[in-house]
Amino acid sequence: MAEMSKVLAPRLAYFAGVARTEHVTRAAQEMNVPQSTLSRSMARLEQDLGVDLFARHGRTVSLTPAGRTFLASVERALAEVERAAEEVRADADPATGKVAFGFLHTMGAETVPGLLQAFRADHPRVRFSLVQNYGEAMLERLRAGELDLCLTSPVPDAPDLVARRLDEQKLRLVVPADHSLAGRRRIRLAEAADEMFVTLEPGYGLRRITDDLCQEAGFKPRIAFEGEEAETLRGLVAAGLGVALLPPPAVPRPGVVELTVTAPRAAREIGVAWLEGHPDTPPVAAFKRFLLSRRGSLLPT
Repeated sequence: MAEMSKVLAPRLAYFAGVARTEHVTRAAQEMNVPQSTLSRSMARLEQDLGVDLFARHGRTVSLTPAGRTFLASVERALAEVERAAEEVRADADPATGKVAFGFLHTMGAETVPGLLQAFRADHPRVRFSLVQNYGEAMLERLRAGELDLCLTSPVPDAPDLVARRLDEQKLRLVVPADHSLAGRRRIRLAEAADEMFVTLEPGYGLRRITDDLCQEAGFKPRIAFEGEEAETLRGLVAAGLGVALLPPPAVPRPGVVELTVTAPRAAREIGVAWLEGHPDTPPVAAFKRFLLSRRGSLLPT
């Protein structure tokens, strides 16, 4: 089937042109190809298919029943190709094109809406296809060509990706409001070694950072719950299920106290990543430049 498609594809537009005009010479003039080339192409097409598509009447032709059946499918195929071409041209348009952009769940409440609003002030008609997910899943979609850019943490270090650090976000130890540590403002992470932790699932960047910080503090966290969303963890902390290392919330949550971690240094880097060697359309290039211009000021203060 694939071999037949490769054989037939270059001749489909020629066939549709001849079928529309019912005249080889006129079709050749309209398509700006030599008549001999068009005649040979139609003969070879019929030979490859093993059926007569045209009945010849001197200089004119008419479709056979097989030709009419074939034409209906050819017109649908050519229309689909044209639609696809228009779509990719539209996506690449500097003013109205599309950017496929991925970001972390924790970036969705304030950071990304603020970025899009600021970018669209100068590019009001650029469209966005947005994906909210954890870091590794977004990097997979980058590699699959489904995303143009993504905001992620930790900043990836891989030969097939380009990544740039944009900002840093301090992490806090979140404890229940009635916890014995709740009266503190600062804490060394080692002081929480005996606590139960609620964390994101393995594979999430924040989970890896949590495990690494606890190891640096001299202990392995005891896990009470593994989830997929930071604000769910904050709610579970409020319910007394454990403590958590989390970035600041978009809106302060009742029932918890957030402590500054003095040691080890608790922070995560936020960066933008894209696929090495992947050509940028004008709207993607413009949004990439915009993100890079926000180094050090990406996150709300």
